[in-house]
Amino acid sequence: MKVLVTGGTGFIGSHTCVELINNKDEVVILDNLSNSSREVLNRIAKITGVIPKFYQDDILNKEALIDIFSENKFDAVIHFAGLKAVGESVEKPLAYYHNNVCGTINLIEVMQKFQVKRFVFSSSATVYGDPERVPITEDSRLQTTNPYGTTKLIIEQILRDVAVADKQWQIILLRYFNPIGAHSSGLIGETPNGIPNNLLPYIAQVATGQRDKLRVWGNDYDTIDGTGVRDYIHVVDLAIGHVKALAYLEQNLGVETFNLGRGIGYSVLQVHDAFEKAVGIKVPYEVLNRRPGDIATCYADTNKAEKILGFKASRDINEMCKDLWHFYQLNPNGIKD
Repeated sequence: MKVLVTGGTGFIGSHTCVELINNKDEVVILDNLSNSSREVLNRIAKITGVIPKFYQDDILNKEALIDIFSENKFDAVIHFAGLKAVGESVEKPLAYYHNNVCGTINLIEVMQKFQVKRFVFSSSATVYGDPERVPITEDSRLQTTNPYGTTKLIIEQILRDVAVADKQWQIILLRYFNPIGAHSSGLIGETPNGIPNNLLPYIAQVATGQRDKLRVWGNDYDTIDGTGVRDYIHVVDLAIGHVKALAYLEQNLGVETFNLGRGIGYSVLQVHDAFEKAVGIKVPYEVLNRRPGDIATCYADTNKAEKILGFKASRDINEMCKDLWHFYQLNPNGIKD
């Protein structure tokens, strides 16, 4: 299958490209490199032996999308490209709505023009907001608490409406929980610009001495130790979930939604302790007040993905921490051109 991967040099995108290539799929990457590096292409090649075809451009550039689709006969699109920081989305909502929603509409319109109607969308557990119950099933109430999550929910609805209007569309919405870890080679991993938004990269930067201590936002939640509980999934497991999703789409029309997580909740301090144990380094931390918009507990019911896609995450929190640390040891300053 020939697959266009938007945002394919990013954290999840790059790992998914590796798994697609390992699955003998032909990968073409589109990325504007706003939060990644061209060097990732060389890293993918070192892992797989294949350098993916690459376009440096933006989903907001519709003419560029038309040119890319004119030059390639795609069978499917996996769509990662988008702004993704929850806190930043609260500060810059218009930028998030413009980039994520308008860019995706451009992509869908160009796909329609070229009769490419197989689509895997990178959604998020943020569409569930503060859940009424856990574990969260795919039919749980949808209610976002920040503009980033709202862009994901809007795009989900757009895709559902597109599939109603044209029955030939084959669409999967993948709601990720918290991807962490890195490829076992240490060649690719998460390299955020500036202060990390996610827990494990922040912990790793403290462990490497780039930051003085971990900030723990609140210890008065109704959880095992008062800190927020989340569902962490190894990024390689998550990438494999996309390969499973594409295989499913080959035989199925319409829209389907799946949670991708491990179905296990870990608190911030449990993850902190697991990292210290896995790598043998102490990570100092301080407890601060809760952040606005944060919730107490969020973890997935993963039965649907296991039953229908045949997907079950296998890598545990120890492996997530070890692989992340291996990547940071080899790339203390991230992946640079």
